[in-house]
Amino acid sequence: MSKILILILCLGLRVQAQDTSYVRQSATLSVDTTSANRMLAGLINSSNDQLILPHKMLFTQRIFWGPGGLLRVLNMAPLTREGREKELKIRKFMLIAHQVTGFVALAGFAIQGILQAKSNKATGTDYSRLYSAQQTTLAITNIAYGTTALLSLTAPPKLRSDGKGATGAGVGGIRLHRYLSIIHLTGFLATNILAGKSAQRSELRPYQQVAAFTTFAAFAPALIALKF
Repeated sequence: MSKILILILCLGLRVQAQDTSYVRQSATLSVDTTSANRMLAGLINSSNDQLILPHKMLFTQRIFWGPGGLLRVLNMAPLTREGREKELKIRKFMLIAHQVTGFVALAGFAIQGILQAKSNKATGTDYSRLYSAQQTTLAITNIAYGTTALLSLTAPPKLRSDGKGATGAGVGGIRLHRYLSIIHLTGFLATNILAGKSAQRSELRPYQQVAAFTTFAAFAPALIALKF
């Protein structure tokens, strides 16, 4: 009888050990499932980030509006679909302001060129008066041009596009705008450098005039290109 009881106890302990092992395996599977769910959620969030942001962004845009940008880190612009909708409205406003300040800068370039052409033939008090007006115009133009550039460089990124083979309205105009921006930026810098030296070296005045008109000639079609 005692042998039978011992046998029953041994069988019971064995079954209990098997049940414990089963419970532990189930717990392990539960933990693994939780980890897998977290990894899947991270992949989904990463995928969503890629869907609502373009693959290519300007360096300045990435600093502020990229997945790890300053505004994201400070939680001022959470990266959500609703947030991106608001950002696109901000982008539209900034690009409109970009065009407005661009036309102000364009007028400044034109006035600078006219004043420079007159000052080349002026002497004495007439030259001093024209030079003073030119410096004032230069300061206003610089502010307008700088504001125009900042509005463009720091605007929220556009909607995501595949890029390859992307065609349609606006693509050609934007590409032309970028090429012309290199020319008018170079002319803008040259105009400012020559403006500071032409007062002491009169032989540089014609070059400043050429730089101003070159900037104007590239800046005007760059603004118009945004319409196409």
